[in-house]
Amino acid sequence: MELALALTATQKGAVLLAISGIAAPVAGYLFHRSAAAWRSFGQGPFAIDSEVLPSPRGAPAPIDPAMRAAEVRQMLAAKAERQRQRGEQPLDVEAETERLLAGAERPRGQDAIDAELRAEVRQLVVARNERLMREGRQPLDVEAETEKQLADFIGSG
Repeated sequence: MELALALTATQKGAVLLAISGIAAPVAGYLFHRSAAAWRSFGQGPFAIDSEVLPSPRGAPAPIDPAMRAAEVRQMLAAKAERQRQRGEQPLDVEAETERLLAGAERPRGQDAIDAELRAEVRQLVVARNERLMREGRQPLDVEAETEKQLADFIGSG
């Protein structure tokens, strides 16, 4: 203790530089050695990155209709139970299951496009025509452009 008090400011500075000169390289060396451990952090058999995701280009795997119906029925039964616990009127599980499964089996293509979507796309085409006419350009055929946009939307165009 008396030694530290007996040192002059210059000597204390020299001791500080000597300690820093030794500690800094040792710390740098230890950080360099631990870098490999930090690079592997978050990896391993349970990491999210290691999961094999399905290819977005391929067709989805077919779903067993019986399994789908069982899962839908299970979710609706849980919903009905929560409604019953809150004192609300629970929904009819079987009727709702049939309604949802019938909706899932709708055909794809022009028949699958409901009137609301068609009306919304038509409104967008009309708005585009108004903008084109304000710019002094030739307007589009509304019905043909609506069909083209719907065909592009469902991927058959």
